[in-house]
Parts: sequence; structure tokens; C-alpha cells
Amino acid sequence: MESKRQQKFASLLQQDLAAVFQRDLPHLFPGLPPGISTVRVSPDLGVARVYLSLLLVKDSEAMLRDIRDNSKAIRQALAKRIRKQVRVIPELNFFLDDSASYAARMDEVINTLHIPPAPTPDDETDTPPENKRPKLFADEDE
Repeated sequence: MESKRQQKFASLLQQDLAAVFQRDLPHLFPGLPPGISTVRVSPDLGVARVYLSLLLVKDSEAMLRDIRDNSKAIRQALAKRIRKQVRVIPELNFFLDDSASYAARMDEVINTLHIPPAPTPDDETDTPPENKRPKLFADEDE
């Protein structure tokens, strides 16, 4: 579980990285800039794992590769934004966030399941009589 400090720092990184992608370095990302779904920070605040949402990008692997290749420039642009707020600029590790595609796949699997309907109350064989109490123990008297 992350501490409050890690959560606050991760939130700061998420907001400022989004601004870096949209305003400072838009020339690195043709089309739409990548969305940042989550940022996880190590306890010493030295390493940040940035999970990117690349749903609208046709070739997400190529875009992720480009982002990783330009991680030094991204880190420098981030440093310009947060240098007065933090002591150490974290190392950025970028990962593809596939939770949305995973959720869509699980939705598809669940929709293809065949679930039989629940028994109707008209079935007298499965329901116990109303006046007779079910036995809880084998040696219980009737």
C-alpha cells in the first residue's frame, strides 16, 4: 500500500506529465497525446512507473517504443515543471495500460456464457414444505 506521500507525489507527476505530453512536447506524439491512467511511485520517490492508455492509437507498441526512446526528453521537460516542488526528479518507466482492453475481453467472455435460468417457484420438488423445518443435524428429532 502506498503512503500518502507517494500518492500525492504520483498525483503531481500524473498532472505534470499530462501537461508535458500536451503542451511541452506535442511534436513527439503525432495525433493524440497518450493518456496517463496511473502513476506508481517507489517508496524513496526515485522511480515512477507510468501506465499509459493508448486506446485511440493504431499501433500502440510503436507509440510506447517512441515514448521510451524519448524518455530522457520527457524527464527533462518534467524537471522544468516540478524542479521547485521536489528534491529528486524520478526515473520514468513507461508501461502500456491494457486494463480497458482486458475489461472489454472479459465482457465478451461473460456475454458468451450460457447460464441456465433460475428454477421457478412452481417446481414443488425442489422446495421444502412450509410447515416442516429442515434437519440441521442427523441425530435431530422430528
